[in-house]
Amino acid sequence: MKIKHYRATDMRQALRLVRDEQGPDAVILSSRRINGGVEVVAAVDYDTHEGVDTYGREADGGAQAAPARMPQAFEPSGTAAAPADTRAFVASQAASRTPNADRDADFAALAQRLAGARVEFPEAQSDVNEELRTLRRMLETQLATLAWNDLSRRAPVQTELLKQLTVLGLAHDLAAELVTQLPARLDLAESQRLALALIARRIEVSDERWLDNGGVVAMVGPTGVGKTTLIAKLAARWVLRHGPRDVVLISTDSMRIGAQEQIHTLGRLLGVPAYAIDGPTELAALLDHLDGHRFVLVDTAGYSQRDPRIAAELETLANASARLETCLVLSAAAQAGAIEEAVERFAPAQPVLCTLTKLDEATSLGGSISTLIRARLPLAYVCDGQRVPEDISPARAHQLVARAVELSKKAGANADEDLLRRRFGGVAHALA
Repeated sequence: MKIKHYRATDMRQALRLVRDEQGPDAVILSSRRINGGVEVVAAVDYDTHEGVDTYGREADGGAQAAPARMPQAFEPSGTAAAPADTRAFVASQAASRTPNADRDADFAALAQRLAGARVEFPEAQSDVNEELRTLRRMLETQLATLAWNDLSRRAPVQTELLKQLTVLGLAHDLAAELVTQLPARLDLAESQRLALALIARRIEVSDERWLDNGGVVAMVGPTGVGKTTLIAKLAARWVLRHGPRDVVLISTDSMRIGAQEQIHTLGRLLGVPAYAIDGPTELAALLDHLDGHRFVLVDTAGYSQRDPRIAAELETLANASARLETCLVLSAAAQAGAIEEAVERFAPAQPVLCTLTKLDEATSLGGSISTLIRARLPLAYVCDGQRVPEDISPARAHQLVARAVELSKKAGANADEDLLRRRFGGVAHALA
């Protein structure tokens, strides 16, 4: 039997050294951590007539019976214990007390300690799992590349349209869905026009009902999206159209410094009453007091999407009055992921409409359009500046899509081929 110590930086390298030097029949006797890595003790058996070192015996003398062949004991996710034949062999060697008695004694003590121990290799299991995940990702990437190349050859118009929708910033699943809805045998120009028309058709918009009929509207949304400026624009439009009667401004924002003073200042400029309360819990009583007013605008505090208080505050706001409608204010300049998260996190407010602000600051509208289509939330107004009341207009789906195309052309962006393969390679079979 041949025993050898191996030292490496981790278990994976140590096992590779054992396998390369002693073969797949090697037995792992013990393992332990040391400074700078791990130490593994491994053994493998040989026939004594081959002249292998028998630890103190001559190849043709001593005990004539060769030690039993040790079974393979390494399992990356399992355990191994010393076989009974090994313990018997070690005991006979220790009893003979050959000139190498010290080494035999050490070996006997090691085998006895191993007899009651179970050797585990969690690091090896983790390495194997990571390798499998890496191989799977590589295989998926290769298959996606082959599928995309095949789609480019068989359907060049569809692949070019997917590139343009990606440059537009549209989500890849929506882009693939739109392309599958297009009739076959269209040229590229017709496909472009039809795809943009389908996008506009899927964007829900609302009429200008507030400025015509009034209502009780609370503006909700993340911090810095322009809720107060939007209220100022709507209130000014109402005063220009109907006069200062029947319009009221309310601020529930007790968190931001100067927020309530801002509402009072706006009320003085427009000649309309303005109220400031400490949070949505006091809103129900105030709305009952203002029951006779036609148009009531409520400015709420801006919350981060990850604020733990947001759900409770929004539920309280939604239940304040049966007449109250909530409008979700979204910034077109935000990233697509932030817009989607805002829609999800502000859902407890039960918004019935949404407004898109800061179009003048946006570099792409694809993320906003994708979120509007997925959420099926009607769009009421769009704002593209800070001027009050000029920079606000009723939402028009075709105008929003045209603005998105204009921004993509100004940006001059191009779709990376590797990105297209990863996005659409998995669904290329459905697109052809």
